[in-house]
Parts: sequence; structure tokens; C-alpha cells
Amino acid sequence: MSKFSFDEALQHLLAAAVPVQEKENLAIEVALGRVLAEGQTSAIEVPPHDNSAMDGYALRSADVPVAGMRLPVSQRIPAGAIGHALQAGTAARIFTGAPVPAGADGVVMQELCDHTGDLVTINHVPKPGENIRRRGEDIALGAEVVPAGTRLNPQALGLLASVGIARVPVWRRLRVALFSTGNELVNPGQPLPPGGIYNSNRYLLKGLLERLGCEVTDLGIVADTLADTRQALRQAAGGHDLILTSGGVSVGEEDHVKPAVEAEGALSLWAIAIKPGKPLAFGHVNAADGSKAAFIGVPGNPVAAFVTFILLVRPFIRRCQGLSAAAVPALRLPVAFDWKKSDPRRNFLRVRVNAEGQLELFANQGSGVLTSTLWSDGLADVAPGQTLTKGDVVSYLPFTALMD
Repeated sequence: MSKFSFDEALQHLLAAAVPVQEKENLAIEVALGRVLAEGQTSAIEVPPHDNSAMDGYALRSADVPVAGMRLPVSQRIPAGAIGHALQAGTAARIFTGAPVPAGADGVVMQELCDHTGDLVTINHVPKPGENIRRRGEDIALGAEVVPAGTRLNPQALGLLASVGIARVPVWRRLRVALFSTGNELVNPGQPLPPGGIYNSNRYLLKGLLERLGCEVTDLGIVADTLADTRQALRQAAGGHDLILTSGGVSVGEEDHVKPAVEAEGALSLWAIAIKPGKPLAFGHVNAADGSKAAFIGVPGNPVAAFVTFILLVRPFIRRCQGLSAAAVPALRLPVAFDWKKSDPRRNFLRVRVNAEGQLELFANQGSGVLTSTLWSDGLADVAPGQTLTKGDVVSYLPFTALMD
């Protein structure tokens, strides 16, 4: 199985992604983070009437040809109330959001007015339409307010509520089975034996999956044997869309994931020409009911697991969730370091933006140095064979865009 370039691997994963088909109908108060299955349209106009953009006085602009005009205040219109038609030569005290009365064509903010008794002095010459929000200027009747395939964030929920939509159809959550392989792994809270390491990937990957809105079944740590790995894969294939593992995907004698997946299903991708993260595996595992669960195995080194997840697993999951897998827009920023390690692989370096807008490099780029992922705020994308001198410009991928 030949080594894929990064772009080839990504396209291979996306082409194989199968979107979920089952829908759920949820109240918007519990739909945060879910993916909308059907576009939602508005049954009303927003705003539903011409209304005042601020507290002030509604009037006819023709009645105030010069600043300093004094007008009687004929009515008071708070938000939620409907005034009566404005008499010529008068003003209406009005509050933000209140419907503009018929006959008025402008609102003068209260800071430009002096109200004494039943009279108001208008210290400003208004223009027709001033400080009036027109009916339907935000949302027209029948307009699509949130398209299908949108992950519902707080803004989207607010927009749905603004047009009176209380329930929405969403795709069910992607079901992901997660396990780690390695006899050396120990869960936090347990004594660390000689030769043991704490299982950071379990919590790193589970957090990344849950942040994407997946329903995660955590199968814990699987022993480094072919039989145990095959048994774990068979267990994970039932009722899950994706099996995600960490570790055991290299070519050592104790790396059993490759033969286990080939025995229980098939692999179509094994090695990628990137650093960190070369040994990433992709394929499927057959379930007892005849269905197939997608399989992705990320490297055991925690930085490699993190980088391959955000760059490759995340887009695959988004496609399965019914979301677009659009490329993350890269920023072009200068580097504040030299990089002379010409590498035939595509390198993704842990960096952060300094106060001068340059990219600083974490000193140790080893794939096991998990502290680098907290120190940095993104990745510098270095092409195969490319070297860098301070001041050179590279593509910068911020973590904020790689983890939604």
C-alpha cells in the first residue's frame, strides 16, 4: 500500500465518508451543536413592523425644517404597544423597538431633544427614514434563515427563535467507538508501574470527539495482542459509525491493528507523507449484522494523534455529520525562526503568533511532546523539501478553526 500525500489522504477520506441518514426533531433549547437536516424558513417578517432604532421622538420631518422647533408631545409609545396615527405638527415619545406610528417618517434620538412639560424642542433637522428600522429589513417572509448542513451555534439558535421556530430536524449524532492499544498504558489515578505511561490519548481524543458533537463509546485500553485487538474491533463495529483507535498502527511486532483490521474488514490507507503522523490507517470493519463501521487508527504518540485528528479525522467526521468539509482558510504570516530541516514529508509545526504578528516555534517538535499543543495556537504548514529563514511567509492554520 503506497504512501499517500496529505492532500491525497484527505480526499480519500472524504470520498469514503458516509453521511448519517437518521433525523431527530429537537427543541431548539437542546439543539446546540447539532447539525440541521433541513433548511428553515421564516413564516414572519423581521422586524414585523417599522420600529424605532432608539429612544427618542417620532415626527414628520417636514414639521422640523430648522433646528429648535418646538412640538407638542401627543402620545407615548413604549415597546410592545401600538400608537395611533401621528397628528401633523406633533411628536410622539417613542422607545427602542416600538412601532413607528402612521404618519411619522423619522425618529430623533432623545439626546438631541429637550422635553419640558408637554412640549419637546427638536435640536436637529431630521431626514426622512432617520432611525427607523423598516419592516422585513432583516428577514423577509419566506426567506431561508438557517440552511441545511449548519452546525447550530448560539447565533443560529437565536435566529431561529427570532422567527418563532421552536423545534428543528437535526441529524442524529455520529456514533464513535474509541479505544487505545498498548500494554504500557495506565489510566490516570492508578499507580504507574515501571515502564508504564499514563494514557493521555484516551482523554485527548474523547475530548476532541465530544467537542465535534459525537456520541462516544469509550472502550478503554486494549491489550497488545492480535486476538484482543480483533475482539475489540468486532465489539466496536456493532452500532457505531466510526471506530477510532490510537496506537498499534506502526509496523512493529507489537503493532496488531493493521492485521486485526485486515482480518475483520479491510484497509485502504496506511501511511501518509506528513510529520508528525505518518502511520495513519483508514478502512472499515465488518459488523455481525452485515453493516460496516469506518475505521481510523491514529498514531500512539500524542502530538501525532492530535495533529492527524484535527487535520484528517475532523474533516471526515464533519462530512459524516452532514457538514461541509471546506478547507480551513490559512493565514499567511511571517516566521520568527529558521527551519533548515529539509524533509520530503509535509511538516506541520507547532507555533504561536507573537505580539509582532510573527510565528514563534515551540523548541521541541517531537511527536511525543504534548506540552507543545497547549503552548501553541496553531500549525505552520511547511511544504515537502521547504526550508525557512526568519521573515519568510508560511501558511498558518489556527487551532480555533481546526477544532470546530
